Amino acid sequence: MHDFRQQFLQFSIDSQVLRFGEFTTKAGRSSPYFFNAGLFNDGAMLGKLGEFYAKAILTAGIPFDILFGPAYKGIPLAAATSIALAHAGHNRPWCFNRKEAKDHGEGGQLVGAPLTGRVLIIDDVISAGTSVRESIDIIRQHGAEPAGVVIAIDRMERGLGEMSAAQEVRASHGIPVFAIATLDDLLAYLQTSADMKQYMQAIERYRSTYGVATT
Repeated sequence: MHDFRQQFLQFSIDSQVLRFGEFTTKAGRSSPYFFNAGLFNDGAMLGKLGEFYAKAILTAGIPFDILFGPAYKGIPLAAATSIALAHAGHNRPWCFNRKEAKDHGEGGQLVGAPLTGRVLIIDDVISAGTSVRESIDIIRQHGAEPAGVVIAIDRMERGLGEMSAAQEVRASHGIPVFAIATLDDLLAYLQTSADMKQYMQAIERYRSTYGVATT
């Protein structure tokens, strides 16, 4: 596991963004862990989160021209990632969409740089894939092409069928999905931490019920 993935998981736990216990997911499943990126809610945490997104992007070697943050959660994520990439010597433009098109002032659906070329979508997680589909539609409507999706954590669990949400995006849209960390990374991290090993059995049991083999 890349060091930054382990550091990201520790950062998420320290920030109480990644929690262990009993939680009900959007799919109605009883999960032994929960990740809420909305709790990265101050400047220091958001700045550090952007650095992790940037590291994941640079490690994956994804070719892209512009970042796109889907409203609403993707907006601060794309901004933070763009800043972190610039600090790392990879200055790229970014933009985001409005939920409703503005009919005054500059107008339009998009804010930020023009949506052209290869577009990398930045989001927190992929659940049903609705946000990704909407983003891809917007990107193609503006004559650009989606280059991929980068998310914070991939739970690696089945959606409605046998594939995970990330796998469904790849299969349906033909674009790669990358995560700062995956469930595999989380289990590897827990294995190395004496304080965290207590959560492994419940997570492995959950994975045996809902998990997919690979993403």
